[in-house]
Amino acid sequence: MHRFIIVGGGAGGLELATRLGDRYASPSKRHAAKAQVTLVDRYPTHIWKPLLHEVAAGSMDPFTQELEYAAQARWHGFEFQQGELAGIDRAAKRITLSAVADDDGAELLPPRDLEYDTLIIAIGSTTAFFGVKGAAEFSIALDTVSEAERFRKRLIAACMRAEHQVHERVESGPGTSASGEPRIQVAIVGGGATGVELSAELRNTAQVLSAYGLHKLDPRHDVGIVLIEAGSRILPALQERVSTATAELLTRLGVKVMTGETVAEVAPGIVRTASGKTIRADLTVWAAGIKAPPILGELDGLPVNRLGQIVVRRTLQTETDDNIFALGDCAACAWPGNERNVPPRAQAAHQQASFLMKSFAARLENRPLPEFTYRDFGSLVSLGHFSAVGNLMGGVIGGNMLIEGLFARFMYMSLYRLHIAALHGYPRMVLDTFAHWLRRSTLPRVKLH
Repeated sequence: MHRFIIVGGGAGGLELATRLGDRYASPSKRHAAKAQVTLVDRYPTHIWKPLLHEVAAGSMDPFTQELEYAAQARWHGFEFQQGELAGIDRAAKRITLSAVADDDGAELLPPRDLEYDTLIIAIGSTTAFFGVKGAAEFSIALDTVSEAERFRKRLIAACMRAEHQVHERVESGPGTSASGEPRIQVAIVGGGATGVELSAELRNTAQVLSAYGLHKLDPRHDVGIVLIEAGSRILPALQERVSTATAELLTRLGVKVMTGETVAEVAPGIVRTASGKTIRADLTVWAAGIKAPPILGELDGLPVNRLGQIVVRRTLQTETDDNIFALGDCAACAWPGNERNVPPRAQAAHQQASFLMKSFAARLENRPLPEFTYRDFGSLVSLGHFSAVGNLMGGVIGGNMLIEGLFARFMYMSLYRLHIAALHGYPRMVLDTFAHWLRRSTLPRVKLH
C-alpha cells in the first residue's frame, strides 16, 4: 500500500490525515484499504492554535477543547506516532523521529525511523524573537498550551499578590500605585492578531477575577494592559480601516496602544524601546512575529527561504523532491497576482489540505498534479466578549466589506466550528457546540485556578 506520512498535527495536518484515513486507509464492505496513513506530532493532543490567546486569558479551558491524536486515529483509520522530526533521508525515503520523554525526563519512546512513499511536512511555525535582548528569557510566547497556561497562572498570582499590597492603596488611594501607575501591568509586544486578541481577552479576565473575589483591584485602572507595535498601526496585515476600528475599540476598553515603538530589550519587570522609553511590565507576552522551526533548515537538501520556510512549487511539492510536500505556515508557496507568498493563516492551511486530497487522488492514479490557488476570504479578529472586527473579501461577498460587532463575532466563532466539522463531521460538530454551551452555562466564565 502507498505510505503517506504527515508530520505535524496542526489545523492543516490533522485535517489532511483525517480525510486521507477516511478515504484510503479505512477498509469497508465495498473496498479494501488502499493506503497506510501515519500522522506524526511531538505532542499527544491537538488544540486549534488560534484559541491559545483564550487559554492564556483563562476564558477557555484547554482540557475541554483538546483532541487526542490516538483517538482521532482510531476513529478515522490512520496511525499516530508521537515524536519530533529529527531528520530525513531522501534517498531511502525515510524520516527519523527523536526520543519521547515523560515529565520526569525518563524515556517513553526511543528514536525511530519511518519509511514513506509520500511525505507531507506541516509542522507550522514558532515565535520569532528577532534577536531582541532578553526577549526569549523574560517574556512568554504563546506557541503551546503549556506556555499559555503558564501565563494564565502567573497573571492570577500577580493579581493576588497586588491585592495584599494594602500599604500602596492607603498611600495613593484606589486605582493606582504610589508611582501613579496601575498596580499590575501586562505588556504585549506585537500588534498582530494574537496581541490584539489577547489584550481584549485580558480586560475581560480582569473583570471576572474581580467579580469572583480573587482580588479587589479595580479591573480597569489597577490592571494595565499595554500593546506595543513597531509599525505605524496595529494589525498591519489587514486593511487600515480594520486597524483603525480595532484601535478605537481597544482604547475604549482601557488598553494603551503604542505604535511606532520597536522593542530593543526585555528585562525582568521592564520593556525598553529603541526610542528610549521604559515600560513597566509585571508580565510580558511576546507576539511580535513567527518563523519556521529551525529543523527545516537542517533537512536533507530541502531549500528554505529567509524565514526558514520550505520553498514549494504550485503543486505544494518541494523544489528538489517530488515525493515531499509541505503546507501551512512552514511552506513558502507563491501567490499569483501578489508580491508575497500565501499568508500563514489557518484558512490557507485548510485550503491546502483540501487541495492535497485532490492531488493525492491524481498521484495514486499517476495523473498530472493540479496547481494550488489561494482564495482570500478575509480576516477576522476577536475582541473577546466585547466585539469582533474584520473584513470579508472576494469569494464571500464579491467585494470587500468591513464588519464588526455581533455579526463579526458570530463569523469568528464559526471558524472554529468549521474546523471541528472538518475533523468530526457536521452532526458531531453540532453536538460538540451544544455540549460546549452546556459547560459554559454551568462553569465560571474564566478559569479561576
